[in-house]
Amino acid sequence: MPESHVHAAADGAVPGFGIDAIHEAARRLTGQVVRTPLLNSPMLDDLVGARVLVKAECLQLTGSFKVRGALNALLTLDEDARRAGIVAYSAGNHGQGVAAAARLAGCPAVIVMPSTAPRIKVDNCRWWGAETVLYDPRTEDREEVARKIIEERGMTLIPPFDDPRVMAGQGTVGLELADQARELGLTPDTVLVNCSGGGLAAGVITALGHALPGLANHIVEPAGFDKMARSLATGRVCANPRPPGGLMDAVSGPVAGARPLAVLRHYDVTGLTATDEEALAAMATAHRLLKIVLEPGAAASLAALLSGKVDVRDKVVALVASGGNVDPAVFRRALAD
Repeated sequence: MPESHVHAAADGAVPGFGIDAIHEAARRLTGQVVRTPLLNSPMLDDLVGARVLVKAECLQLTGSFKVRGALNALLTLDEDARRAGIVAYSAGNHGQGVAAAARLAGCPAVIVMPSTAPRIKVDNCRWWGAETVLYDPRTEDREEVARKIIEERGMTLIPPFDDPRVMAGQGTVGLELADQARELGLTPDTVLVNCSGGGLAAGVITALGHALPGLANHIVEPAGFDKMARSLATGRVCANPRPPGGLMDAVSGPVAGARPLAVLRHYDVTGLTATDEEALAAMATAHRLLKIVLEPGAAASLAALLSGKVDVRDKVVALVASGGNVDPAVFRRALAD
């Protein structure tokens, strides 16, 4: 796809979102978030037969990329809205990002979380100073729980992915990745991005689409929870067939985002999946070869790469290791396997 076509299509897909919004977010977040490293291991390269560049968002503030989008959205609010506070619903990483953003901005925050969320994510939200409200994902709707809090307290919702400000903040991952690859004298041929609602994927693929036209774009979802791939195939928002579950909770949200879907449809995106077992193996490989800790959902892209889901031999492949907030028991299981 010619670069000029990519620019026009992507920027016009969602009002308030595009490459200019991503650059604005980058300026807004300067000095507020970590410019995470782009890691490489010759042993990993040898294992897959390609040059592999891993954007280590597991080393981001709160241990996940999510703080980028949350803080960018929060910093666009006026003073009255900040004073009233913000609310988010999240399986954990978005909640931690919103909690951290609220603390940085000095405003109250309430995080609505499923009762099945990993304990480390609940505890971390509380450490940042946020109030947590737990709900049963089998019988309660998280948006309805959040809506009641908003009505009662006059707070502002910071959505986890289906919001142009959040998507733009997540897109700063892609800007950094492109710059860091350029500093290494490398031009990625392929990118793999973990995907749940699609905010990260839409942001990263948009940013990289401007810097690296012709890039092969892949999203990676848990096997059986590939709602965005089905959404791309049908052209309409799809939901997962059952409530979130399994080890890859961070990328097993219930529904694809309409705005991320609108953006991703303007790119040639291939959907891949990874199993829990493949994610555990990827976690162990990341620890052994890159010396980083990944949660299962954050290892999905590496899992797809290691299990041969995409042909990258003799190419330069980039992927986003999106978070490292894993329960100790799960991490021990990954290393034991």
